[in-house]
Amino acid sequence: MAKTDSRAKTALYPGTFDPVTFGHLDVITRASELFGKLIIAVSESTSKKTLFTVEERILMIRASVKNLKNVEVTGFSGLMVEFARKRKASVVIRGLRAISDFEYEFQMALTNRKIAENITTLFLMPNEKYTYLNSTLVKEIARYGGDVKSFVPGTVMKKLKEKFT
Repeated sequence: MAKTDSRAKTALYPGTFDPVTFGHLDVITRASELFGKLIIAVSESTSKKTLFTVEERILMIRASVKNLKNVEVTGFSGLMVEFARKRKASVVIRGLRAISDFEYEFQMALTNRKIAENITTLFLMPNEKYTYLNSTLVKEIARYGGDVKSFVPGTVMKKLKEKFT
């Protein structure tokens, strides 16, 4: 099998990003350095009740990644691997914070491989200072007026305050 330069490939980083955190942004930054194009795919998520609309989440991510020239942010619904195919992404990025994430992510990666065997799942861990961080925790802290500046960019912090005041 011929080797190809990963910088020539398109990768997709799907998620709910409700809201985007510094952990997400760490994974985004590192993935953008590995691939020629990175598509952040914001899920409409029918299984989760989100605080922010898809449009709000897209705008917050765009503001947070504006310095990364090879990153595109868009929304999607339906099967993620079908969306990846449509966008010609050959790699799906998934973040792993802790061992507790692995079982679910592993099952999803194997299922996705069965549906689209030509799409590879790549697991990236955020910097260890973000391994405990998730959007649910951030929303809970913000809901009770706590300081979230160590967890999210300023634009996201502002939007959280607007939602909870």
